Amino acid sequence: MTIGPVTIDIVEWLNLAIRWLHLTAGIAWIGSSFYFVWLDLHLTPPANPVKGGASGEVWSVHGGGFYHNQKYQVAPSQMPDQLHWFKWEAYFTWLSGFSMLVLVYYVGAQSFLIDPAKAALTTAQAVGIGLAALAGGWLFYDLLCRSRLGANNRALGLVWFAALLAAAIGLNAVFNARGAYLHIGAMLGTVMVGNVFFIIIPNQRKVVADLIAGRTPDPALGNTAKQRSLHNNYMTLPVLFIMISPHYPMTYGADRPWLVLALLGATGVAVRHVFNLRHRGMPSGRAMAVAAGLALVSVTYVSLEKAGHGAGSNTRATTFADIQPLLARHCAGCHAAHPTNPAFAAPPLGVVLDSYAHVRTLAPRIKQVAVDAEIMPLGNTTGMTKVERERLGQWIAQGTPQ
Repeated sequence: MTIGPVTIDIVEWLNLAIRWLHLTAGIAWIGSSFYFVWLDLHLTPPANPVKGGASGEVWSVHGGGFYHNQKYQVAPSQMPDQLHWFKWEAYFTWLSGFSMLVLVYYVGAQSFLIDPAKAALTTAQAVGIGLAALAGGWLFYDLLCRSRLGANNRALGLVWFAALLAAAIGLNAVFNARGAYLHIGAMLGTVMVGNVFFIIIPNQRKVVADLIAGRTPDPALGNTAKQRSLHNNYMTLPVLFIMISPHYPMTYGADRPWLVLALLGATGVAVRHVFNLRHRGMPSGRAMAVAAGLALVSVTYVSLEKAGHGAGSNTRATTFADIQPLLARHCAGCHAAHPTNPAFAAPPLGVVLDSYAHVRTLAPRIKQVAVDAEIMPLGNTTGMTKVERERLGQWIAQGTPQ
């Protein structure tokens, strides 16, 4: 948008505003979630129990003051004058996250979501698949919780993990790897906010309505809400990993990105379990060993895969003359002093790849986005092949010989 002599990039500013909101709301939601789980696991029987009173209490100190928290297993005998609800943090986290998904991956589907080498999707088809994944994930999870399996959190967790792994494999088959990762994160986020919106808050409202009406609340309402809250607690760290994964192409840029996602997601679950055990005052050594083992397996797998890619790099020296036609075909359309791609009036981020000196200087960055992550060219509109990417990677691994 142009106002007089000033041009404002509305899309970029909107992207920044929504991302900032998402981060802020997410901190508030996750912070309150972690705190209440900590609080629940540190409760002790009241020092002076009263019939019909609190079932647990905990004393804490923070910010120069002392706090005395009490929990009523079902509900207090009467409604307090003021009752604080924790819901808007969750709602705004999901709304801002979904807005980012639309703005970046749906509006920009041809560049950031669709990989023609995997599936020649239209924008409408890609968006439809993405939305179906979000809705289908919630429906499957909710039915799982309502089934007979729902009484066993461990078995339910294993089935849900397997379902997410299958979804990751399926989405990676039709989307680029980064887009597939973000959709798994969106599926988890949708399930988490669905728990708040459809289960936790409605159940709490029913308890409040019973108290106001003088009825005895159903204990099952609180138990169900607590179970969904516990599920959210274990899904938090995998979601946070997916949020930052776009900055680390070695994760989604692996040959089997869904396997790296599964390993690091399981690592997050194990780490969360360590904290929950420690909050209860229970031994956590075995859980810590599992978390460390999963992290080590993740790093080892990615490292071995990279080593395998470079195994044949010394069979024949690759020179700049070998990869220059590749750069001209797949990169120069955008990264030239005067781009021929109509989408760019100037080279993106000022990156120009028109000489050996420029390419050599930017070689680590080129390897990251074109070889490891495979996110360049945008949308792979030029049809860059795996063989070409490996050749480029070999040249960089050999020290960029001229």
